[in-house]
Amino acid sequence: METIGGDLSQMQRTPLAAAHVEALRAAGEVTTYPAGTFLARPGEPIDRFVYVEEGEIEVVNPYTNERHFPSTIGPTQFMGEIAFLNGGAWSLPMRTVRDTRAIEVPREAMLTLMSQIPEMSDIIITVFSARRRRLLDDRDGSTLRLVGEDEDRDVRRIAEFASRNRIPYSSLPLRSPEAEATAQSCSIAPDVPAVIFGRDVVVSDPTPDKVARLLGLNLDFRNDEKFDLLIVGGGPAGVAAGVYAGAEGLCALVVEDVAIGGQAGTSSRIENYMGFPTGISGADLVWRGEVQAMKFGTRFAMPRRVVLLERLEDESFCATFDNGQRVRAKAVVVATGVQYRRLPLDRLADFEGAGIYYAATDMEARYCKGTEAVIIGGGNSAGQAAMFLSRSARSVRVLVRGSSLAASMSSYLSSRLEADPRITIEYGAEVSALHGADHLEALIIRDTKTGASRTVDTRALFIMVGAAPNTEWLSGLVKLDDKGFVITGSGVGSAASPFATSLPGIFAVGDVRAGSVKRVASSVGEGSVVISKVWEHVNR
Repeated sequence: METIGGDLSQMQRTPLAAAHVEALRAAGEVTTYPAGTFLARPGEPIDRFVYVEEGEIEVVNPYTNERHFPSTIGPTQFMGEIAFLNGGAWSLPMRTVRDTRAIEVPREAMLTLMSQIPEMSDIIITVFSARRRRLLDDRDGSTLRLVGEDEDRDVRRIAEFASRNRIPYSSLPLRSPEAEATAQSCSIAPDVPAVIFGRDVVVSDPTPDKVARLLGLNLDFRNDEKFDLLIVGGGPAGVAAGVYAGAEGLCALVVEDVAIGGQAGTSSRIENYMGFPTGISGADLVWRGEVQAMKFGTRFAMPRRVVLLERLEDESFCATFDNGQRVRAKAVVVATGVQYRRLPLDRLADFEGAGIYYAATDMEARYCKGTEAVIIGGGNSAGQAAMFLSRSARSVRVLVRGSSLAASMSSYLSSRLEADPRITIEYGAEVSALHGADHLEALIIRDTKTGASRTVDTRALFIMVGAAPNTEWLSGLVKLDDKGFVITGSGVGSAASPFATSLPGIFAVGDVRAGSVKRVASSVGEGSVVISKVWEHVNR
């Protein structure tokens, strides 16, 4: 299956061409460092591109202060990681092994060079992506450490945020030797769940917002900072809009409240998206799109939620975020998608994140080991989750209210489910009750025809049923249908664009749009196509 980048250990090294190096020299300056100098520390902004002419640089384990990888960065190679594109922070320390001479180019100047010299940009981004993959594959030296993920809901929230955003982290079981050693090095209690960033920062009352700030993901904006385009939602439609907006020269901002990828980011394997014959996870697919958009200058901010949208006298828009910050934009693309409905079950909130989940990723799969996983839903997401979880759970039970999967699930997927001996499909079934203390332990399944009920022991219930649009923040500015989806195109009398809403300057794409096809490919297509009309509106 495709991933976010190549395998660094097997990639054929492609050095920058002599012309590229001369361009770096013209845009930057030559700097020398004595041996033992730290060029980067975790949390510091990646504010420059460093090309090594002479010397050697090593990656340092932030907890042991020793060399982390056997390979180092030498002459004709360069420092950096993918967070360079959006002005994020260094994730690992970097130190000179011996006296080193390097060309340093300020970040903004380097981004300009990369836009002017695509061949150089391709080499750099390929290496940056492979380095992120290496950090995800080998997490022992990750700066972000989570202690007690399985036992603490707040720590699990950080794990979900990091996992879905492809942020490297290591997870240590509470009271394990590794956790106790980490606690001792950080001077904290050894039997308390914790979120640690490097050796010196223990995050109190951890939230995704605090971790995002440490990683440089959570952008601070100037008061009422102005953009050409505000894209609300970082799923396939929003990210595609970000790619094309940047490519067309629009100053665009994508805002996402949980993780880039949206609901599609929770899909463990997408096999019917063109160009990926072996499949790709939703998170990896949209992560690639995010990198592509950042290459064109589109900015991303997360976790950020728009709580209010207002139209100003000059016909531009003002968006207020959940932290009180505001930005202005000439146009808005609504790409907030949908979310799975919360079932009307007693104690549902008690078990959310503690046995009840709305995504099936590697993180949730770990919680299914040794138990039967139960999935509610008959759509493609439920089918993909069943196939994925069957590799780790003892067995998988899929509950479908209807009498078949034909109307809601792709044929190739339903055929696989029916043929897999580890997966059981029950039609005309629903969950009527939940049981457990601090964690889900069992549930009651009721037959919708006979009313008969039975108890099933499980520690993992996945709810993937129905879709509720995320449109409350639109504040009544545009017309919605009776289910809350945004009405566009001919439905509001617009012949100019099928994505135009009832208010000029606001467009809607993807699953949030009334009548849209709920598929990743169609969302990407809509996000791409809408930008031509956005450009016309902004430059009218």
